[in-house]
Amino acid sequence: MTVWDRTEPPPRPVPLDREQIVAAAIALADEGGLEAVSLRKVAARLDVGPMRLYRYISTKQELFDLMVDEVHAEILPEDQPGDWREALRLLAHRTRQAALRHEWLADLLGGRPALGPHGLAVTEARLATLDGLADVDTVMRAVETVSAYFIGAIRRETANLRAERATGLTKRDWQRASGPHVTRMLATGRFPALAKAVYDGTDVDAETSFTTGLDWVLDAVAAKLTPPSA
Repeated sequence: MTVWDRTEPPPRPVPLDREQIVAAAIALADEGGLEAVSLRKVAARLDVGPMRLYRYISTKQELFDLMVDEVHAEILPEDQPGDWREALRLLAHRTRQAALRHEWLADLLGGRPALGPHGLAVTEARLATLDGLADVDTVMRAVETVSAYFIGAIRRETANLRAERATGLTKRDWQRASGPHVTRMLATGRFPALAKAVYDGTDVDAETSFTTGLDWVLDAVAAKLTPPSA
C-alpha cells in the first residue's frame, strides 16, 4: 500500500495532516537541501512529537515522494497548448523553473515514475501531447527522451549553482581563475577541438543552453512521429 492509499489518522490532539507535514518538509529542504529534512526536524518545525508523524508517514522516502508530488502540482499548467511541441516545451521549462525554486528537486528527478496524483497528472499530460501522432511505443520513447534531456540539463545547472556557493566563485570568476591552466593545456596542441570550442565558441547562459538543446531534441522527436495505421 502506498502512502497515497493509506487514510490519515484523526487530527488530534493538535491539528495535523499530511499537507502540513509536506509543507514543513519542503520549507526545510528549500532552506538547507534534502540533508536538512528528517522526520525529527519536521516534527520540531510543526511543534509536535516525532512519533506522531509516523502515524502519517512511515519512512523518509515516503516523505520525499510526497514532497516531489507536491512540486509536480507546480509543474502542471492550467491550460496546455494544442501544439505538441509547445506543450512539451512548456512542461520542460516549468520543470526547470520548479527545480530553480526547489533546488533539491534535481536530486529526486528521474528513476522510478512518480506515482502521486500530481506526478501521474504530469506524466499523463506529457503522453497526451503525442497521443495519436505515433504508435504508443514511439510516444513512450519520445517522452522518455525529452524527459532524459531536461532532467540531465537541470542536474547540470543545479551542480553549477552548488559549485558557485561552495567555492564562492561565479562562473566568470572560475573561468578567470582557471584560465592560465586551460591556456597552457591548449597550447600543447593535444586538444585542438577543445581549443576551437574555447576560442571560437559562443558562451551562453543556462536558460539559452536549455532552450536550444530542448529544441534540438524536439526536432529529433518530430522526425520519428508517424501516425499509426488505422
